[in-house]
Amino acid sequence: MNAKQLRLHAGVGCALLAAALFGASTPFAKSLVGEISPLLLAGLLYAGSGLGLSLWLLGRRMAGRVSGDAPLAARDLPWLSGAVVFGGVLAPALLMFGLQHTAAADASLLLNLESVLTAVIAWGVFRENVDRRIFIGMMVIVLGGVLLSWNPQARGSVSWGALSIAAACLCWAVDNNLTRVVSSGDPVQIAAIKGAVAGTINVSLALALGASLPAWGPLLGAATIGLLGYGVSLVMFVLALRHLGTARTGAYFSTAPFVGASLSLLLLGESPTTMFWIAGGLMAAGVWLHVSERHTHEHTHEDLQHDHRHRHDAHHQHEHDFEWDGAEPHTHHHRHRPMTHSHPHYPDMHHRHRH
Repeated sequence: MNAKQLRLHAGVGCALLAAALFGASTPFAKSLVGEISPLLLAGLLYAGSGLGLSLWLLGRRMAGRVSGDAPLAARDLPWLSGAVVFGGVLAPALLMFGLQHTAAADASLLLNLESVLTAVIAWGVFRENVDRRIFIGMMVIVLGGVLLSWNPQARGSVSWGALSIAAACLCWAVDNNLTRVVSSGDPVQIAAIKGAVAGTINVSLALALGASLPAWGPLLGAATIGLLGYGVSLVMFVLALRHLGTARTGAYFSTAPFVGASLSLLLLGESPTTMFWIAGGLMAAGVWLHVSERHTHEHTHEDLQHDHRHRHDAHHQHEHDFEWDGAEPHTHHHRHRPMTHSHPHYPDMHHRHRH
């Protein structure tokens, strides 16, 4: 297995782990809804993520450990700010409003829009590569998510609540694409900033609207769920964005509802339905279509300068303007000279070219 294949499988692993952590957080978070208002709960989940990861960053600095990833730079702030506003502030508020005016079954179906809209923006706006195999895999995964949340007895209709949830999905889709732009930076730093800012704003808004903080038990529970299901999950999501691009990462992340449903069945001791197994099979087929992708063609790398963790592989043959001890991987600002070649690749940070 060559270095490219290793990075692909690392990206797939990170994307699926992000989905598993986020999906597992859902049934645990639902158990707190009766004790914490929805908007306050969303804020506490983000705040737990931001606080926990910030403490990790502080502990790492105090221990003298230096991250191998590039720190965020001034040029990253507009993109990160947009991701925080769309994904951490607008989306949760729109979702909370929508959930109050939409049937649960309809809401679950609508949430599948996020991965579709993420891919549409990635393919249409950021010109990320898509081929027939990836498109089919994406649709199969989404179909599995639709079947998993389908309730034939529900009588839903288009309403302001449904439109609000759809708008929340659009905001998260924008967030995913903006986060991809800064994914070469330190993922823990990115997730900590997003969690801290979004958590502060949402908690403040909830308190201003009359919500009150819960007892210490539910409060710590929400913070812990947020740290794992939102914080660590986002770190893994950012790492996946580096290697897979936005649309593919979003497709893998769409398996999160299956994880949540599986855990709910396990915790409640219920028997899975036929629809559950069909949905699981469809998602597994979609993941296989993505994992088995082989995208190869002659492509040209344009002149590029950036800063990220790297090894001196075929794409990183450059000189150093400092004394280098030969350690790899390492992080520094470097330049990629124009180069044309052919090899299997994916829309990672070095292969975001037109086709």
